[in-house]
Amino acid sequence: MLSRRTLVGAMSASIVLASAPAAFAQDEIYIPLISKGFQHQFWQAVKAGADQAADEYGVRITFEGPDNETMVDRQIDMLAAALANKPAAIGFAALDSQAAIPLLRQAADAGIPVVAFDSGVDSDIPVATATTDNVAAAALAADKMAEFLGGEGKVAVVAHDQTSRTGIDRRDGFLNQMASAYPKIEIVSVQYGAGDQLQSTEVAKAILTANPDLGGMFGTNEGSAIGVVNAVREMGSEGVTIIGYDSGKAQTDAIREGLMAGAITQNPVGIGYETVKAAVAAMNGEELPAIIDTGFYYYDQSNIDDAEIQAVLYD
Repeated sequence: MLSRRTLVGAMSASIVLASAPAAFAQDEIYIPLISKGFQHQFWQAVKAGADQAADEYGVRITFEGPDNETMVDRQIDMLAAALANKPAAIGFAALDSQAAIPLLRQAADAGIPVVAFDSGVDSDIPVATATTDNVAAAALAADKMAEFLGGEGKVAVVAHDQTSRTGIDRRDGFLNQMASAYPKIEIVSVQYGAGDQLQSTEVAKAILTANPDLGGMFGTNEGSAIGVVNAVREMGSEGVTIIGYDSGKAQTDAIREGLMAGAITQNPVGIGYETVKAAVAAMNGEELPAIIDTGFYYYDQSNIDDAEIQAVLYD
């Protein structure tokens, strides 16, 4: 449990952070959330969940991230600025699963609980991680891909990165499931598009050009999946099965059009909500599970309008 003195100290000089008001009550509890970015609808949905929890628990949050998901140094700067304000707790979604560990260790040493969200770190410093089971979700994507291909053919992966926990787990969850369950499916290429639509489009085009007999492509996040859709559309590559991850409007449109076969959707509002809820619990000295599983769903044309799916789409 943090003392009142600590909490009051945490409330000063926070104007540095995005959306911080010019003045606020001294006894206000402040919890900054540093995300991986703002460019995807996913992060806006995470913020909405965090805002909801902040209202319910009577705390003030800020939510910010770098301009794109390649800016690890910028994210580290944001984390350092947030910690300099001595918050009551902090939420952090790591772009690099190791780069932030020294700063997070400083936070823990200062008695500031760290709650990881979406993408964890390779450390036991976070008191909890609110996240999707990305390995299981990507394995389900592999199962769906294999089902479409009849258990054989050539498949490629366009991943968002190879440094974040989500990038690693989604890539490996998909690849390992294919290797263990579908030996007749060959993974011909794994490329990285930094989660950027334009970059992922070019990566996917290069894969399609090099593999004219490609049967399917898996995009591991919103930007990656949209890039694959754009590439297939622009090149007129008929017969390529696309499985995506996330559910921004471009993806749901592609599924409704039949260009994308299906995708995994996370529960981003739930991720944001559980992050703030866990941060409040941690600063009050409550025990938390190491992993807070926020769930995932597979959706396609057959169930996209079901109430259960509509509740977790963020288009």
